[in-house]
Amino acid sequence: MHAMTPTEVFLLAMLIIFSVPYLVWRLGRTDYWAPLVVVQIFGGILLGPGVLGALFPDYYATIFTPATIGSLNGVAWWAVMMFVWVAGIELDLGAAWRHRRETAVTAGLALAVPLATGSIAAALMLRYPGWAGVSGARWQVILGIGMACAVTALPILVLFLEKLEVLREPIGQRILRYASLDDIAIWGVLALILLDWERVGRQAGFLIGFAVATLLIRQLMARIPERDRWYVSLIWLAGCGFAADWAGLHFMVGAFLSGAVLDAKWFDQARMDDFRRFVLLAVMPVFFLSTGLKTQWAVGGIAVFAAAALLLFASVGGKLAGVHAAGRILKWRPGEASAIGWLLQTKALIMIIFVNILLDKAIITNETFTALLLMALASTMLTVPMVAPKLKKLAALVGRSA
Repeated sequence: MHAMTPTEVFLLAMLIIFSVPYLVWRLGRTDYWAPLVVVQIFGGILLGPGVLGALFPDYYATIFTPATIGSLNGVAWWAVMMFVWVAGIELDLGAAWRHRRETAVTAGLALAVPLATGSIAAALMLRYPGWAGVSGARWQVILGIGMACAVTALPILVLFLEKLEVLREPIGQRILRYASLDDIAIWGVLALILLDWERVGRQAGFLIGFAVATLLIRQLMARIPERDRWYVSLIWLAGCGFAADWAGLHFMVGAFLSGAVLDAKWFDQARMDDFRRFVLLAVMPVFFLSTGLKTQWAVGGIAVFAAAALLLFASVGGKLAGVHAAGRILKWRPGEASAIGWLLQTKALIMIIFVNILLDKAIITNETFTALLLMALASTMLTVPMVAPKLKKLAALVGRSA
């Protein structure tokens, strides 16, 4: 029997990665409650060692060899760096500043309350063994899990707002402002968690060097034509990712910062939308699979699902409570807080990237990662079914008042 070459094994893995989730999504017509990106993440879990590896260990070992996993990880790293880079570019800090009181109050409460409830849930989890990584101090684990409960995935939020046809509406733009401010806080907290006192000199050197390099890259980008900006910015992305990882901050922090310091006006909006969709279509499914390969159930499946349920309650309840408090302070119309609170539940992607970093740094265990991943998928799947009828009622109220 012909033994497959490493190239053939890799291409077979790619065939599975792209075909299985797509067929489930298309034939199962899951788009309303589980868009393709969610099905792809679920597919990664099912194809990982916790499910496929347990049911068919020989088949799993044949396809997902160490060489194949290494190749897939390389594709996944670059894919997610490009995705986070785009998210950084699309931050509209100018709009947030123009509406600073409303944005600060809403974003602050939408982040702080679920951060607090998530941290309480983390403290409860840490009363039992198996949730803290070997390199994770108690405060890092609690803050990391709490922040994961507070995250809003800005890129997925954009996709949902497009799907609900409110992206360019006033409420859609408001929600983007709130999520953008929280995005900055997420990466700031991550940098704090990853602060390594043994490498503090390197990290300080990175920040100083990054500040100087930012001035130079901004001057260069303003002078060159747009067709060159795309290529130069990818060089900038790779350099920032390498420098951040060398400093011990993780390459994803560098990827986000490399985009955040670039102006969206330097890039055609339609081309940026197309680029984001291309990354999601062509390479991000590999990241979802590599994410699924990290799922584990060693502390017991029931314990992982119980932890996921606790985290989901803390995340959803905290986010809704925070946004409703903001609505009362700012005197929003009836129904606005509920709709906005549910839209800010979208966690898949950015939260998964966030907890991937915590796992890579051994701050959390595979079991904690799995529980957080299940929470992220559940909260994201709840978003559209919960918010669609609320937006219709809100639109009807606005129409009657007009």
